[in-house]
Amino acid sequence: MSASGHPASGLSGVRRRIPRYPVAIPVDITVLRAGAPASIPGRSLDIGEGGVAAVLAAELQPGEWVAVELQLPNAGHALQTKAVVRHHNQLRCGFEFLGLSGDQRSMIRSWAGTAQPLPSTLPPKTPVSASPSTKMTAPLPTPALGMQARRQPRPTPARNLALERLLRLTLALVLVVGVWAAWQWHRGWQQLESRMARKDVHAQPPSAQVPPEVIERLLVRRVEPVYPEAARRANIQGTVVLDAIIAADGTVVNLRPVSGPDGLVSAAMDAARWWRFRPYRVRGEPAAVETTLSVEFRL
Repeated sequence: MSASGHPASGLSGVRRRIPRYPVAIPVDITVLRAGAPASIPGRSLDIGEGGVAAVLAAELQPGEWVAVELQLPNAGHALQTKAVVRHHNQLRCGFEFLGLSGDQRSMIRSWAGTAQPLPSTLPPKTPVSASPSTKMTAPLPTPALGMQARRQPRPTPARNLALERLLRLTLALVLVVGVWAAWQWHRGWQQLESRMARKDVHAQPPSAQVPPEVIERLLVRRVEPVYPEAARRANIQGTVVLDAIIAADGTVVNLRPVSGPDGLVSAAMDAARWWRFRPYRVRGEPAAVETTLSVEFRL
């Protein structure tokens, strides 16, 4: 083949429509389970304007609707949007974003300007050749047509009536279950949307300052930080201390570094903003509080 010839069909990769950029950050997936929202933690593999790929601690089904929340490095605020599961392989899952706003797309493009995109084409699939030792097996003999006809009982009017009644009963049960499931799904999704809307509201100012040892006892979910590769190569370790404001619902809404190695601060903040606490109560009511969080890095 000359240099100007076209490559053979099937040897070239499949071109990506939207660029993806590799990034390893915590991802919070909220999905409906038995009609109620359930939170699934995970870690992203890559992200683009079209969606995100992540490794999750649970299995999802293609076509399932979810809510996605993640914090891009150096972004001003978290990205919160709806998405649909497009593919799932073991613990790896691909989500397509639904209804991104212009500000959210601008935030992704601004971050992507400093990232290195993945290859624009996917690697071609390697053809699988048949093994030389593979042997052709003869088809199994089938019974004669006359024998098959004799084995099948002839339908009777009574049997046809019973089958018709069974079919009608089955269709009625499927319809009832489908309506109930749709109602449960709709109610749960409304709860999920209302919870996402509440997260967009500015956090109330803290009502009290809580010592670190007290807030530590209220911790219900800790996300371990991703050790920066540059800090690992430089043998940098230590503890990063962060000033934090924790909302009345137990979510971390604001972080500010106080002390610790500079090369570890960003990773510490990325992890701590996904921590979850039981609400701290002031006079019996959940309240926003100010405290300090410590994130430890050890080689």
